[in-house]
Amino acid sequence: MLGAAVLAPMLSACASIAAVEPAADAGNPLCAEMMVILPEFVGDAERRSTNSQATSVWGEPSKVVLRCGVQVPGPTTDPCVSVNDVDWIAHEGDDGIWTLTTYGRTPATEVVLDPQVIPSSTVLASLSQAASRIPAEGACVSVDKSVDL
Repeated sequence: MLGAAVLAPMLSACASIAAVEPAADAGNPLCAEMMVILPEFVGDAERRSTNSQATSVWGEPSKVVLRCGVQVPGPTTDPCVSVNDVDWIAHEGDDGIWTLTTYGRTPATEVVLDPQVIPSSTVLASLSQAASRIPAEGACVSVDKSVDL
């Protein structure tokens, strides 16, 4: 039993460090408050280390990438979803990759994922509690779906 307890941390240390570009406001103290309560798992993807402040990645290869301190989004025609009282602007890229950015919170948090690899509902349900540590200063005018998960 002791062997397994010693071996587990050693195995997790073998995971590669993900290279993630930090956001412009990554040093914001509110990002630090959010980062310390991020979950170890999003779905079946385990959190792993990154090379920059206020960033996190789950899965190897990366299934979910989070950056705190990104530019706060302004008015947009992109859809807004609310999960557990956190509003997220959803933008689908031409490549099918989604960028979800908190709305009404400064600094903003960005989450990038491929919904064909991991469901956005799983990701937002897992990350909304941490994102809510950054106080809401506004909300979306129209919300496509409000969900408590």
